[in-house]
Order: sequence, then structure tokens, then C-alpha cells
Amino acid sequence: MDILYLMIVCSVSLAAIFLVVFIVYAKKGQFEDDESPAVRILFDDEKIKEKDETGDKHKDEKEIGENNKIEKNSE
Repeated sequence: MDILYLMIVCSVSLAAIFLVVFIVYAKKGQFEDDESPAVRILFDDEKIKEKDETGDKHKDEKEIGENNKIEKNSE
């Protein structure tokens, strides 16, 4: 029976700790923007576009060839 009291005290104290942490982060503004992370994946990344437009095709083919060579050697 003593272990039951100990478990109740531990679970209530753990719940209180999580509640305090949640309140602190809510006051800091951690949970204010819940819309943009879901929509962020729909936008294009500017760095990838610049790399594709200015990339050297021969360099890209060479890298692909080197990767295939490594894969063939590993088999």
C-alpha cells in the first residue's frame, strides 16, 4: 500500500512539472505560430532553385558517376 502512495505522489509531481514547463514556454511564445509549419513545406526553397539554375551539368553528371562507382565497389 505504501508503494501506491509513492506512485501517486510521483505521478502528481511529474504532472505538475510538465504543467509548469508548458506554462513557461507558452508565455515565451513557443506555441503562438501553429499555422506556418504546416504550410512551410508548400513553398519552394530559394537555395535549391539557385543551385539548379546555376549548376554545372557536367559537374552534376560527374558526381552521379562517382556515386555509382562507389555503389558498385561496395557491392
